[in-house]
Amino acid sequence: MDCFLILEESILQAMVKVKFSRHLAHAKTKIRDNTPGTTLLPGIKQYSRRRSMGTINMHRMFNPKSVAVIGAGERPGRIGAAIMNNLLNCEFPGEVYPVNPKYDTVMGLPCFSRVSAIGKPVDTAIIATPITGVPDIVEECATAALAGAVIISSGGKEMGASGRRIEKKIMERVKKTNLRIIGPNCLGIVNTAKKFNASFAHQSPLPGKMAFLSQSGAVCTSVLDMAMRENVGFSHFVSLGTMMDVDFADMIDYLGSLKSVESIVMYVENLTNIRSFMSAARSVSRIKPIIALKSGRSKAGARAAASHTGALAGEDSVYDAAFKRAGILRVNEFEELFDCAEFLAKQKQPRGKRLAIITNSGGPGVMAADALAEYGVEPAELSPETIKQLDQFLPANWSRANPVDILGDSPPKHYLQAVRICLDAPEVDGLLLLCSPAGTLNLPELARPLAELLKKTPCPVFTAWIGGIDVDKARQILNQSGIITYDAPERAVRAFVDLYQYAGNIRALQEIPIRTDKRLLIDRAGANRIIKEGLEQGNGILTELEAKKLLEAYGIPVNPTELAVSHTHAVAVAENMGFPVVMKICSRDILHKSDAGGVLLNLEDRDDVKIGFQKLMDNALAYAPDADIAGVTLQPMSLAADYELILGARQDKDFGPILLFGMGGILTEIFKDMATALPPLNRPLARRLIMETKISQVLHGYRNIKKIDLEAMEETLIRLGRLVSDFPEIQEMDINPMMVKQGKYFAVDARVLLTPTTATGSSHLVISPYPWQYETVDETIDGISIFIRPIRPGDASLVIEHFNALSPRSVYMRFFTPVKQLSHSMLVRLTQIDYDREIALVALVHEEKKQKMAGIARVIFEPDGKSGEFAVAVADQWQGKGIGASLLKRCLSYTKNKGLTRVWGLVIAENRQMVKLGKKLGFDIRMVPGSSEYELEIDLTAHNAMGQPGKT
Repeated sequence: MDCFLILEESILQAMVKVKFSRHLAHAKTKIRDNTPGTTLLPGIKQYSRRRSMGTINMHRMFNPKSVAVIGAGERPGRIGAAIMNNLLNCEFPGEVYPVNPKYDTVMGLPCFSRVSAIGKPVDTAIIATPITGVPDIVEECATAALAGAVIISSGGKEMGASGRRIEKKIMERVKKTNLRIIGPNCLGIVNTAKKFNASFAHQSPLPGKMAFLSQSGAVCTSVLDMAMRENVGFSHFVSLGTMMDVDFADMIDYLGSLKSVESIVMYVENLTNIRSFMSAARSVSRIKPIIALKSGRSKAGARAAASHTGALAGEDSVYDAAFKRAGILRVNEFEELFDCAEFLAKQKQPRGKRLAIITNSGGPGVMAADALAEYGVEPAELSPETIKQLDQFLPANWSRANPVDILGDSPPKHYLQAVRICLDAPEVDGLLLLCSPAGTLNLPELARPLAELLKKTPCPVFTAWIGGIDVDKARQILNQSGIITYDAPERAVRAFVDLYQYAGNIRALQEIPIRTDKRLLIDRAGANRIIKEGLEQGNGILTELEAKKLLEAYGIPVNPTELAVSHTHAVAVAENMGFPVVMKICSRDILHKSDAGGVLLNLEDRDDVKIGFQKLMDNALAYAPDADIAGVTLQPMSLAADYELILGARQDKDFGPILLFGMGGILTEIFKDMATALPPLNRPLARRLIMETKISQVLHGYRNIKKIDLEAMEETLIRLGRLVSDFPEIQEMDINPMMVKQGKYFAVDARVLLTPTTATGSSHLVISPYPWQYETVDETIDGISIFIRPIRPGDASLVIEHFNALSPRSVYMRFFTPVKQLSHSMLVRLTQIDYDREIALVALVHEEKKQKMAGIARVIFEPDGKSGEFAVAVADQWQGKGIGASLLKRCLSYTKNKGLTRVWGLVIAENRQMVKLGKKLGFDIRMVPGSSEYELEIDLTAHNAMGQPGKT
């Protein structure tokens, strides 16, 4: 029963509402944190106290009925006084309790010596005292069952070791409680809908539907100041400080669950708990935009890297890759951040890139068109019908094209009429209105009727009115009417294109891959042996021969390569291989063979090989006298390549394995034509990685260069991602060059650097990988073989067939409401899952050589990271054969391994088969009061969940 589904269609939204109201009515009796019904899947966080908390108590914290201000006062210029003023001046409707042992009253309110003296329930504490006393204060808050504390005080880890010790002490005091902490060293928090301004900001944000998050208090105040000028409102305004507890992941999860929040804008200095962040952002970005400005772009990444990949995939490119994968729009400048924020606050996202431009002078129109061209976008082509309508009132010498230059001496009514026509034009996805103090046009007189006209528009409309004092009044009129105003065409175009491209990125992430029944055949055991032996050698560097064998184990194509330990051995190998050959030094101590003179090309006969062997040995000895030389490798000399590629990977200290693809060969570090991505990959993601490079244009074929098999290259990247996902010991890896000739490709050189690691399973990844270990084979009670595995993004067609095979009764049993079809958005939601947030297992059978989905079961994790809700659906013809039991017990095994302790679900009373199955698996069954439904619940700590992971 998917009560957390992200759905767009009204019937499915109604289904969610009905089902969730049932669940919530029951859950409120059990959970003190009355978190509102969400439509997202909050992240499961397993590895620390903070991660295990999820969004627990966040709702009480941001929607308090009572607030304690610890360190409150009346003295002007003090933080405690500013917070009190903001709470009272905003007319916060709840109770405000000043806490300060120095005073009896503060601003007319009784003042308490400590939190425990209040004697009434308190939801949130705002702490503005010296940080040295904060550990005792938060312990008292936790004892008093507060939901959260906002620590304004500075002096945390930003001060170094002493601050880190204080933060550690604070967390130790609350580690066994549900108290959530924002800060320290923060500006405070604001929820405009509740008139709750618990900050010391100099002014209160206007109400709106955009949430703003920042690690920097200075950025908060700057954004707020600009927002007041531009009439931009916010739903939430949150300064996170050093993020000792609550971080971006928590806030994205919480804000993503609120209907009152339509977009999230962030200023990011660093990320913590990155796997949780990626999980939360990937979930929320599906339905609401997330924009981020990440500072620190100039930091050098991997300065001491031993490979090309390590040197090239630096920190900033990794953040780029992570934000793209998470569906986040990354901007590069503060101005750009605010411009996009203003756009989202006042207008809908562009549905397409066809932008119409109206201007009263030619210059600004040309500037806007040039700005579009910088992004590879052309202005919308106006239809003959639109031009005909404009011809009826514009001067004969108007531009008769886009940009629509109405000329400087046109009256305001002509400008307004042009706007009406372009708004109604079906070929227009957005409208940019330019205006400058040219000719006789009175700008304020134009702004007033324009603001009235633009109250309702079918597409985004935004303005760039250029000038200073003469246009300020007109801008003010537009701002007060909620119309986007920029001061330059380039800024306006940048914001439009950013948000259009963002929408395209989200569509790409939600692309349903073409289904292939081909399984990746890999030799994991063989790869494990190579890595284990490599680690035992000391420096962790694999020889070229070992590196290529490692690649071969995962199905990555390499050229034939053999080792020779003497000149006679080398001659024999060369003769068997066929001349000409390439010969390279083979040593763990010489990583870059070309630098050591360790590569000889085009050796054509026995003498060349014999002489070359000795030359390589002499060069190696001169380059590294102490190097351990294993011999030389020989491989066939290929004809000149059409071009060369590089594929690589490295371990990032924060993001785990990073994949790289781009132009290879000796000019790799000169041209730096490459793209990075995070594993695991599927075909659309692999294709996207390829297409982000300039060299990709050649892959389709160019003049006499034959096109490459792109599907095979996608698979190679998928295999490479699987390799570094399976083995966290791989610190760096280069396949350079990957030679391409006549559309065929293979690795002619490879470098692998290994390091010991304590990582287990997928703990080194920031995106939960496909849990292949849960693939297994089972049998129905009548002996039919079924293949059980986790659901994949490419299973959409199977899900549709499975849904269509369900009878109306089975659909009702599954969804609690009639559902006639599955939309694209729902298919994406059902198949492209985050394995840290849920598990979905499918049972596949063969019918006349075509695979069918006989059943599906899933468990969706709840915000606490300890509970989950299950659902099972079996096709009518396969019911009663034990498939549901086989699927569900394996789901329970998965969830138990993930740290869940409780799984539950609601079942309609007439669904006797499900009730029977629940009894069989050990669920407690009870009727939900006032309904015709049973709740099935199982305590996983008291049961040995059946169903163990299968073998690949």
